[in-house]
Amino acid sequence: MTIRQAILALASAIVVGITALPPTLAQEDDFGGVEIKTIRIDDGLHMMTGSGGNLAVSVGGDGAFLVDDQFAPLTEKIQAAISKITDKPVRFVINTHWHHDHVGGNENFGKAGSLIVAHENVRKRMSVEQFLEAFDNRVPASPAGALPVITFTDSVTFHWNDEEIHIFHVENAHTDGDAVVHFKNSNALHTGDLYFNGFYPFIDVSSNGSIEGVIRGADKILKMIDDSTKIVPGHGPLSNKKELKAYRDMLADVRDAVSSLVAAGKTKEEVLAAKPTQPWDAKWGGGFLNPEEFTDIIYTDLSGK
Repeated sequence: MTIRQAILALASAIVVGITALPPTLAQEDDFGGVEIKTIRIDDGLHMMTGSGGNLAVSVGGDGAFLVDDQFAPLTEKIQAAISKITDKPVRFVINTHWHHDHVGGNENFGKAGSLIVAHENVRKRMSVEQFLEAFDNRVPASPAGALPVITFTDSVTFHWNDEEIHIFHVENAHTDGDAVVHFKNSNALHTGDLYFNGFYPFIDVSSNGSIEGVIRGADKILKMIDDSTKIVPGHGPLSNKKELKAYRDMLADVRDAVSSLVAAGKTKEEVLAAKPTQPWDAKWGGGFLNPEEFTDIIYTDLSGK
């Protein structure tokens, strides 16, 4: 299930009057065939894929430390996958931002005893109804049990499983509540949706996201890492510095192309007709956002309209 399908499923739930249910629960059958796959990054650190945002799991004597938790109907599958690499419970769940393909399992993990941690803007946004302008969809407030119980503003560090885990905020990037999780001892990061590996990213302008913020965030990460660093992107396969640099450069080029059209006073229709992303579409345009949709988002961001 793509992010767009998840959002549309949520919209369907609202229409039939079941907004109290977790997102996509109305279409739980869609998750029946989802398999949670585990990819080893380092001793005690793994990436997991399923449906929705990628997960990272640190395991060791202190207990499991989980980054993001996908959708509520997948919680049992995620827990089962974690149980194959540790017999310890999930003590902490870190949310990289508020979107439901990353926080949908919060309530389930909270009930199981996990402490949910996120940037303060994640809790603020989850506490009230949100509007995803790009998809013309309203997202209801999350139940109290799904909200982060520990929040931070700039950064927070965990000393856990013989690992130094530094979590820092990236301002106004994918959203206004983005967090990057740096597993220093393992030389690995989880970027959240700051990074979509291999395709155009969704930038949530309605949540104060911006292409400039994504580029700044990528630049910050690139200065921190080396050629051996393993990168868990929000979406897409396990990555590295070279691939992140290519993504960052593509975004800067697209920004410049759209910005020049905006500066020339072109309307949105004229910008879309100019196909400013065309030089990059073959490599990056095969994801859930097609080139026109991505251009529309960048135009909205840069024009302020």
